[in-house]
This record gives sequence, structure tokens and C-alpha cells, in this order.
Amino acid sequence: MGGRRLTLKLTVSLSLITCFLLSSSYGQNCAKHSFPNNRVFKTCSDLPVLNSFLHFNYDTSSSELEIAYRHSGIGSSRWVAWAINPTSTGMVGSQALVAYQQTNGTMRVYTSPITQYQTQLQEGELSFNVSDLSARYENDEIIIFATLGLSNNGTMLNQVWQEGGLNGNIPQMHVTSGANVQSMGTLNLVSGEAGTSNGGGSKLKKRNIHGVLNSVSWGILMPMGAIIARYLKVFKSADPAWFYLHVLCQFSAYVVGVAGWGTGLKLGSESVGVQFDAHRTIGIILFCLGTLQVFALLVRPKPEHKYRLYWNIYHHLVGYTVIILSVVNIFKGFDILEPEKKWKHAYIGVIVALASTAVLLEAYTWFVAIRRKRSESEGKLPYGGVNGGEGNGVYGHGVRTQQA
Repeated sequence: MGGRRLTLKLTVSLSLITCFLLSSSYGQNCAKHSFPNNRVFKTCSDLPVLNSFLHFNYDTSSSELEIAYRHSGIGSSRWVAWAINPTSTGMVGSQALVAYQQTNGTMRVYTSPITQYQTQLQEGELSFNVSDLSARYENDEIIIFATLGLSNNGTMLNQVWQEGGLNGNIPQMHVTSGANVQSMGTLNLVSGEAGTSNGGGSKLKKRNIHGVLNSVSWGILMPMGAIIARYLKVFKSADPAWFYLHVLCQFSAYVVGVAGWGTGLKLGSESVGVQFDAHRTIGIILFCLGTLQVFALLVRPKPEHKYRLYWNIYHHLVGYTVIILSVVNIFKGFDILEPEKKWKHAYIGVIVALASTAVLLEAYTWFVAIRRKRSESEGKLPYGGVNGGEGNGVYGHGVRTQQA
């Protein structure tokens, strides 16, 4: 009986201790934190994600902002950053303070202007003055201290904070999902109120829409339309239905593709300083070639016209160029957007399926063409063989099919 009571007392005691530790570690807010050397910050904000806190003093007369950015629960092989974005609410354009523990155990802290999404946080000067920059790492927490001169930035700021992994002493790209794409908001330096911002989520949504529209149009519908035109017209029963299916598929791809191209232009105008030159250039070329293909239908010669052969050569050459460039540019888009791997794998599966279908249909249509030619040759012999007949049987002239 005494043993049971002792066990019960120990259980209750451990439960109370556990609750106390949990409440002290998770329930505390920034106001309860004490800095070394009796350093005091009048205002603080519990940032909503990534276990982060911002402490600051703001001098309205000099527009100087003294900050201490704390990032808790962080390992020694990771970097942290806090930034102000003077031009927008996202990452690009941010003026960042970066800190991490190097492989030799010392801290590195520096300034880094963010000019593009795929950045390695290169060191550089910011658009405002930074002084008293330092950092410390202790108890799985990195703290960045700095004084910022914000004479032209007003009292309402766009702030961004982030964390990511290290490869040796080189910062790597952070995760592009979950809390890492929600770590931005506004900060009122006078009232101390911090708000959330939907700018990052909105821009990410636009990027996803841009990717989906272009993948479906240029990357799937365009190749499908080409497959329809190349292989269905071999079957006489599919004439002229194959032609209208081909036009419908390609025109739908063009309309959806233009919408995707338009979202890309919008994203570019909203992302000052962001340059994906190859992706942008290929996109412009695709739009021009696609538009050219649509208008070329208006001047398509009749099948018997002497220039029809040259039109067909142009049409096929431009069409296959568009398909190849589309697939290349979609994979460049995957590298930029960096979605979950399952989406890239899904598109690879679609491309492999379309390519496999094309190979099988290529073999089958060759088989059909050879068999048809052999049948036509056999059908001509009784009428126009060695006996010099006219050769007016149904296989003599064949059936003229619609041409793309």
C-alpha cells in the first residue's frame, strides 16, 4: 500500500514538473525574456511562425531602430534571417540581416540584399544604414542585434523572417512550403503592433496558377494535338474528324497558354529585381510562335495548291519547335517554383506516356501504310499491270485526306 502511494506521489510530481516546463518553454512570450548585460527593449512582438520574436526600440526623432531578433529551437547547422522589405511584402527586395554558426564554432553575421528567389544570401550593402551588428548562439537560439537607420522608410514596415540549412558555411535555399512561406507581415514601429501579410501567399498562388496553366497548355495539350494530327489522319474513317480535333486541341492549348503567359507577365511586374532570363525568353518565343501558328491557319493553301508543300514544312517545323521548347521551359519552371517532387514526377509521367503512345502509333501507322500500299499494288495488277490497263480501280486513285 505504501509503495502505491509513493508511486502516485512521484507520478503527480513528475506531471506537475512537466506541465511547468512546458508552460515555461511554450507559454512564455517575448515580454518575459531577459537579455544579458541588462539590455532592455521597450517593445516586442511574438512572431506567428518559426519560433521567432522581435524586440526593438524606436527613436522617432532620429528614425533609428534598435532590434534584437530571436529565433529559438534552431540547430547549429542552420541559418536565420530577419529583413525589412521597403518595396513590397515578399522576400524579393528584402534587406536582410543573416546569422549562423560557422563550422569552426564562431558566429557570422552580415547584411544581404535579396534580389531573387534562388539566393544563397550573398553579403552586400543594404538600402539603409546598419550599425552595431552582432549575433550570438546559445541554448539552441540565435539572436541578431543591430541598429538600423530608417529615415526614409516610415513607421509601418514590411518584415520578413526565415530559416534554412547550411552546406558547410554556405546558406542553402529554405523550404518553400508551410511556415516558411508564411513568415512575413507588417510592423508598426510606433504602436508595436505586428500584423500578418497575405502578399507571399498571394504571390505563391499566382506562381502555382502560372505553372499549372502552362504545363497543361504548352506541355500537354500541344503534344496531344500533334499526335492527333500525325497519326489519326492515317485512318480514312477518321477523316476529316482528326483535323477538327487537332484544331480544337491546339487552339485550346493556345488560349490557356496565353492566360498562363499573362500571369507570368504579371508576376514579373510584381517582382522587381527578379530575373529568370532563360525562362522568360523561351516564354516570349513560345507566345510568338504560337501566335504565328494560329494566324497561319488563315493563309493555309488548299491541298492541291503548289505552295501547300512549303506551308506544310513550315507548319510542322514551327509546331515541333514549340513542343520541344515548351517541355524545356516547363522543367525550367519546376526548378524556379520548386514544388513538391510529386508534381514534377507526375508531369514526367505524362510526357513519358505521350512519348510512348507516339512511338506505338508511329510503328502501327507505318504497318498500316505498308499494308495499304501492298494492297493497292495488288489491286492494280488485274487492271493496269503488264497488260497495259488504265488502272481505274478504287485503289488506283485512293482517297485524298485532309492535311494539317
